[in-house]
Amino acid sequence: MSRFARHLGNQDGPHNPFPGLQALERRLGHALPHRIGSNEGLDMPHRALTARFGEDVAELARTYGDAEAWQVRRRLAESLELPMEALLVDAGADSLMALALRALCEPGDTVLTSAGTYPTWSYFVQGHGCRQLEVAYTSRADLLAPDLDALAAEANRESARVVYLANPDNPSGHLHADAEVLALRDALPHDCTLVLDEAYHDFRDDAASPAANAIWPGVIRLRTFSKAHGLAGLRVGYAIATPETHAMLLKVRIHYAVSSLALAAAETVLAHPDETREHVTAVISRREALSTWLRERGGDVLPSTTNFVALRLSDAERASAIHRQLLAEGTLIHRPAHPALGHLLRISALDEALVPGRLETLASALRNGE
Repeated sequence: MSRFARHLGNQDGPHNPFPGLQALERRLGHALPHRIGSNEGLDMPHRALTARFGEDVAELARTYGDAEAWQVRRRLAESLELPMEALLVDAGADSLMALALRALCEPGDTVLTSAGTYPTWSYFVQGHGCRQLEVAYTSRADLLAPDLDALAAEANRESARVVYLANPDNPSGHLHADAEVLALRDALPHDCTLVLDEAYHDFRDDAASPAANAIWPGVIRLRTFSKAHGLAGLRVGYAIATPETHAMLLKVRIHYAVSSLALAAAETVLAHPDETREHVTAVISRREALSTWLRERGGDVLPSTTNFVALRLSDAERASAIHRQLLAEGTLIHRPAHPALGHLLRISALDEALVPGRLETLASALRNGE
């Protein structure tokens, strides 16, 4: 059985009827400066927009973005040492999750995930009409992580179509080695796809190595510009997968999924990798400082390969009480809504978290065992 939804695998199309001006120019081999066919509001003066954001933003706002995200994919291909055909750019990793489910699953198909991992995945699974099953995390001293052996066993027992794994995990911060992830893939049913959410990939020590960015058949690797690149508000992400997989994803993708402004921003940050590396280094330093600060106050801090710290408390009631008190003080940290991980508090490794007194309520609770 094909790993893709039957209605997509059994037909040639659908094909994008509007690939965009940039794609047409590439095919023709010359520019089309007289743009009077795409019915955009190119003559909108945008006085208010220009006054607030400048002419560059106003100009980008008037035009459709490149549907093929050619320049962003080209820069990604160069930095990751991958062919462009292995890369698909879309409106954030969340949008790519929805695309993956649309291309891989039909309503009623079984999808597996870890109980309490990134909840947006489950939101899409339910919205697509799939049957979701959850596998408990492995939990012991200094470890809280998705159970890969249990995921593989359940996938075979239930003939799952898709298994979702966040690596590094959200909210625990745990990183499984690539060999462990590939062993999971190899243990899945032959028509089951591993959707690998790598939103925090850039915080890995080996993030830039070719081995850490390889194309893995049977796996869709999802990345984002929201964390290390600081473009969360512009919604840009990309997938690494085989060209065959991308061809299926393109059948269900919105034509102009990524705005012209978001594409320009992504291309700009990719052109300045030193700035991203500087940011990642600073985040890791703050993460370690925050972890140390919490441990010195008696906190059970989990190892993290992300831009956040996960604090494990004795029970969900205690975590909920601290969370509510911080919210009342105007401080937002995250507590997972899933009952299986309600005893965690997740704190972003920002300068704000290290301001003296900012987390004193949390520190006091840890010291007093509350």
